[in-house]
Amino acid sequence: MGVSSSSDPLSGKIDPWGSSDPHSFFQFSDAYPGDSQWGLGSGEMIGCPNVMDISQPYGMIYGEGHPNATLYYRGTDEMRGRFLTLPTAESDLSVGIPSIPTLTECICSVWLAKSPTIPSLSDGMIGMMCGSSAGVLSAYSLGSDGLRGQRIARGEVTARWVLSPGVPIIAIVVDESYSLKRQAQNRIWAVALNALGEVFYLTKFLKRPTSTPAKKGPPLSEEAIEGLAWATGRSTYWTTVEPSRRVARPNPYSHGEVDGSYSPRSSWDGMCLSGAQIKAETIEIEEFLKLKPKDFQKLCLGWDMRRRVEVDFAGDDGNYAGESIVVFRCGLDEDSVARIDRFTRFRATEKESAIPSSKPHSGLPTPPPEPSSLFGGPSPPPGRGLERGRRLSQLSIESSPERSQLVEEWRHSELALKGLRSSQITTTAIDSSMFASLTVSEDPILGFSTHSNASSPFGSPQSSSSQCTNPSDIPGQRSRLVAVGTKTGAVILWDVRAPISKNTEFVNVVNPLRIIYTDSPEISCLALTALYLVHGGNDGLVQAWDPLASQTQPIRTLHSRFSQRARRRLAQNQARPQGVGINLFAAGAICLDPDSTVLRGLVSLGTHLRFWSYSSSAADAYKSSKRRLRRSERGSNNGGERFVGRSSNLKDYISSEAFELQREDHQRRKEATRLAGRFGVDLLDNEDEALAYAALLSQEAFANEEKKRLDVASVSEGSVAVSSTTATPEPSISGDAFSLPTSHDDGQIDVDLAEAIRLSLQDSQPVTPPAISASSSPIEMPQDFSSASPFDIPIKYAKSKRTPGSSRNIPRGLKSPANKWPDPEQGSSNNQEMSDLEFALQLSLAEEKSRLETEAAEKDDFPALSPLRGKGKGKGRA
Repeated sequence: MGVSSSSDPLSGKIDPWGSSDPHSFFQFSDAYPGDSQWGLGSGEMIGCPNVMDISQPYGMIYGEGHPNATLYYRGTDEMRGRFLTLPTAESDLSVGIPSIPTLTECICSVWLAKSPTIPSLSDGMIGMMCGSSAGVLSAYSLGSDGLRGQRIARGEVTARWVLSPGVPIIAIVVDESYSLKRQAQNRIWAVALNALGEVFYLTKFLKRPTSTPAKKGPPLSEEAIEGLAWATGRSTYWTTVEPSRRVARPNPYSHGEVDGSYSPRSSWDGMCLSGAQIKAETIEIEEFLKLKPKDFQKLCLGWDMRRRVEVDFAGDDGNYAGESIVVFRCGLDEDSVARIDRFTRFRATEKESAIPSSKPHSGLPTPPPEPSSLFGGPSPPPGRGLERGRRLSQLSIESSPERSQLVEEWRHSELALKGLRSSQITTTAIDSSMFASLTVSEDPILGFSTHSNASSPFGSPQSSSSQCTNPSDIPGQRSRLVAVGTKTGAVILWDVRAPISKNTEFVNVVNPLRIIYTDSPEISCLALTALYLVHGGNDGLVQAWDPLASQTQPIRTLHSRFSQRARRRLAQNQARPQGVGINLFAAGAICLDPDSTVLRGLVSLGTHLRFWSYSSSAADAYKSSKRRLRRSERGSNNGGERFVGRSSNLKDYISSEAFELQREDHQRRKEATRLAGRFGVDLLDNEDEALAYAALLSQEAFANEEKKRLDVASVSEGSVAVSSTTATPEPSISGDAFSLPTSHDDGQIDVDLAEAIRLSLQDSQPVTPPAISASSSPIEMPQDFSSASPFDIPIKYAKSKRTPGSSRNIPRGLKSPANKWPDPEQGSSNNQEMSDLEFALQLSLAEEKSRLETEAAEKDDFPALSPLRGKGKGKGRA
């Protein structure tokens, strides 16, 4: 709308600058409501939305996008602006000034300096630039006084060029980080793009003719200033990027009067043209200025006024070149497909230019290949490193762009869209952080990339570790990201410094580094640094992402989307023939801090500006594990979070809680699936079937237990007498010998139960050895342990450190396999329980008797007979 203002960030109040400007401007849709923009439709005229550029130190510049347009500028120290001079219809063929059709000319692009670099390097001659629909590029001054004896008024036109007569100049990009060092290296500082995709660049600054009046001379008239501007423009030349030259439409029968692949343009003084040649050139330019957009669409391919351009001025190939120009064809027009082309400036010797090179242009001349890691490796030998350092220093001193015998070429690459080729590109962005805009010679991490007489590569211990001499040794290899946003809500990222094509005849393909699918239906703006990317959608959603995909989800939601009612109204307006117009729900623009480590930025949402600022020091408040809740609302008993202001905070809280519930539900389902697959939990859907299945399993387990008890009882009943070859104790001591029943059928008894009984019997055996008898009769259950046989030989054992229950204390006769388990009484289960209780009592009595005998043996005078020592566990082992 042509309205701009400023504010104080400390007070938060709007300054009076710009609030009282009385000028109002019209849009093309207001002045010509029935005609199509961008030179489409009937193709009789060219129109576009009004263009604007702002600068904090210098103000704003505004150009109208309809025929008979005006160009307006207002400085920061002015309360009223001024209209800048546009080309006139008067011509002078002898000096190369063509007649410009002012009634059909409109402003398509503007640029205003953001820093004093370009105005100071150009001696105050270039501070503003604008491109018109006639293909004329004009430069204006921000004002200078006393610079080399020249006095230039603010807003005065200083130069004019005709780059592409009849074809609009739709974009102007200038290097804000340009310096004297880059100027000495003859690097590119300005780029222009027209509607046919042709790219022009400038490496030199303007020089006014020597007949210019001095500082104290009389002021020039408007006609003299106009003629001086055309003469000053001939002091430098805009070079065309050859791979981007316009392509003629196929015309096998040569019906066209003009060749579609040719276009005249303004020459420069270095061509040494005569007066007649300059006159003929100017006449030819005027003939092309009379052509309309429909004529160029018939002659040439690729008419698109909504192209976008991003320039990497800091790219470096080691020969003071390597700049990359990325042209985006958005695919917004009918019968057009989205396409992204990258043109890279490359310098090489004639021999290297003849032989295709496959190495990337990642920086300085690549030394012989060495096995090294991306994050460093073993240092090269001293001789080799010294030779390398000398070569770099000689390159930085001796090489001059004008004197070196190098061939300049432009390599063409295509940035692939993968499966999103049919999508429409709505916005673009490039990494504009501080270190991304530095060349190899300016990068501080390349400590010895320039010559130094005070130090050497081996003068300090940090020369081989902390400072690099080759960009390939830097993690990331000085990559710079470029991103696009599509109309389907996707964000695609590439490395603009990816390897270039092998030669000028082939076009290589660069695959994207990452594709981010956002929740926004359409991406309206983008901004990125080396550490994070921020996208803004047309529904108001603003999120921060990690471009390296260490986290696939957004890092932070900076602003939630607007209400469902607003989004529904937006969808209805998009379906109208008039379109949406100015969408106040969308995120209009995003600005990030140039220091990528400072997480600070600002986004515009309709008529509001919202900012954020995060830092690592803010995490000190969260050192403790206890969470500190905010103060609750007054008069409420809720001690939780408090939602202040508009409902976006509440919506964020609700959305986060809903996300947590969804995640918990997902985890619960995942755990249930695992239990069902491994243990059969929730195997049956019906509850009745599950109960029937549980009852069946219980009946089966009860039947198995009953069968096991019957097997044990049958084994006890079927025990046979011990054979005659087996030694058995006498009846007098038969009560002291118990052993486990054994059977040839191991499956008839419970092995675990038998083993437990056997260990219990071993602990309860007396220490008296049995008497061997030849009789083989079954062992009977003794009734009285006090009865003794007349053949017993009393042998008493002294108390030993070994426990009485050790396996060595049991006589060998008791371990004989012939010993059988005594027959239990036949009967019911009650009789069985009584028998087990009686057996346990007898075992306890036997153990008490053994203990008493051991205590009596300690008081005897006879020497103690210790049992044989064997292997055991616990204290018995000692």
